[in-house]
Amino acid sequence: MQSQTEFLRLRAHLEQTIVGQKALLDRLMIGLLTGGHILLEGPPGLAKTTAVKALAGGVHASFQRIQFTPDLMPGDLTGSDIYDPHEGSFRFVAGPLFHQIVLADEINRAPPKVQSALLEAMQEHQITVGSVTHPLPELFLVMATQNPLEQAGTYPLPEAQLDRFLLHVVLTYPGAEDELHILQRDRRLHFGTDEDAPVSPLHPDTVLQARREVAEIHVEETLERYIVALVGATRDPGKWVDGWDGYVQVGASPRASLALLHAGSALAYLQGRDYLMPEDVIALAPDVLRHRIIPGFEARAAEVSVDTLVEKLLEQVPVP
Repeated sequence: MQSQTEFLRLRAHLEQTIVGQKALLDRLMIGLLTGGHILLEGPPGLAKTTAVKALAGGVHASFQRIQFTPDLMPGDLTGSDIYDPHEGSFRFVAGPLFHQIVLADEINRAPPKVQSALLEAMQEHQITVGSVTHPLPELFLVMATQNPLEQAGTYPLPEAQLDRFLLHVVLTYPGAEDELHILQRDRRLHFGTDEDAPVSPLHPDTVLQARREVAEIHVEETLERYIVALVGATRDPGKWVDGWDGYVQVGASPRASLALLHAGSALAYLQGRDYLMPEDVIALAPDVLRHRIIPGFEARAAEVSVDTLVEKLLEQVPVP
């Protein structure tokens, strides 16, 4: 696999840039390798925005950060037709979505009509303004962030949009040693003594070639059946766990099965393998499933979270 070495070098560089968030960096790389969009959730100060910017800096691709606010309009993302008095006609002025890597910062601060403007872009890789459809770049990726602590002035993402995200990654605080490393590295950067060499940027063609290589990862039929069984268990958890009838109002769709397959294959690729293992699926199942399950009243009454539900199903569904 020709592009694998370059991606491993990129990940090694990102691990030097972002301390204590290796799982986050793996998920960002998985998004890049699959073309799947990523939703990052965590309190301020955990390097969500910095990690996305570092990833974009490692790829020789156009990057745009969009700060979502309550007064944002759909046209602020997609662009609009502008009347040109000199030509006497309308011309389309592209919005910030017409970049290869887009950071949607604090996406839950924008109203639903703005969030819905992303649906066509994320699913179809195109934007329709008026009666004209404009294609987006082939290497198009949305990395969105949201802060779970501040709910005033925010709008929950609709289920249809959540389902478009390949992964929903929940971040936690770094350990004491990692935080100490952050302090020490910040001092080196401040005084100009950091010796980390800059990474040579990947070309978009390399990314697209890597995506084709990920698609060739070998997957046994037993693993495909395991993915289908695991996703199916989210629709009827009572079949797997006694007393859990009605714990799920809406389970994961077949899009979740595809996401598990693609994300797992990308993880295997990052680990230098050309075949999928059950461990790849198990490692990514929480991030793939947590935003695709709506818990029922019984689960909420029993204070069973979605993550707990997924963890229990992973224990119950037989691993091949």
